[in-house]
Amino acid sequence: MPSRDKDSYNIRSVENALLLLEALAEEGEQCSLSKLSQRLDMTKASLFRLMATFENHGYVERSQRSGEYQLGLAAFEVGQKLLSKMTLLKKSRPVMAQLARQCNETVYLVVQRNQEALFMEMVDNDQKVKVIPLTSQRFSLEACAAGRIFLAFNEENSGLLKSLPELTDEIASCREQRFCIDYNGAGEGSTCMAVPLFKSGEAVVGSLAMVAPSFRTDTTRIDKELLPALKAAGEMISARLGYNAYAPRSIP
Repeated sequence: MPSRDKDSYNIRSVENALLLLEALAEEGEQCSLSKLSQRLDMTKASLFRLMATFENHGYVERSQRSGEYQLGLAAFEVGQKLLSKMTLLKKSRPVMAQLARQCNETVYLVVQRNQEALFMEMVDNDQKVKVIPLTSQRFSLEACAAGRIFLAFNEENSGLLKSLPELTDEIASCREQRFCIDYNGAGEGSTCMAVPLFKSGEAVVGSLAMVAPSFRTDTTRIDKELLPALKAAGEMISARLGYNAYAPRSIP
């Protein structure tokens, strides 16, 4: 049987439906058909038919007052079921919670999606001043430390890395030291520190990131407290994922 490019199997109506759900998720709050029509370059009539189908199955909810739409509980339930089955998330959550308690700063699990870093899971802190939550936010891989981890350790990103010669030295240092730090990449006035998460076979499956306001992350605190704890937590998660180079250990 002759091989075919996977794009040739696309069903346009299904693709439009998925694009619509993604757009609603990115909007976060209620959104009108007019706004979605402009964003997706789709007619209101087509969107209305899709919305009606989603609404009947609970994936979309429509405000009786404004007539605007938002994701429904069915979409949330599907997402939670998927997350509950992810080995990476299961292995990471307890360590992330321990790290967040120890340092009292926000901790994220970040994965690569295409050429972007997706901040997938967050454990928050008790500080009065915080960086705006980044859960479900995406950044280009070169934009922040959590994404640069993937540039440093994922061979599939070698082509992209060649187009970013200004990062050559930093990525080389990241590979050698197994961590990356940036300032303002995850938001103005923020510091992002990240380490790679390996599974068996030395494949990088994610990055563990700590994001904090820059006024709480002076060089002394980073070097003596935050970075050692972050690296130890990353090593612990990697060991739980079957990476043999790290023996299981406790966070210092």
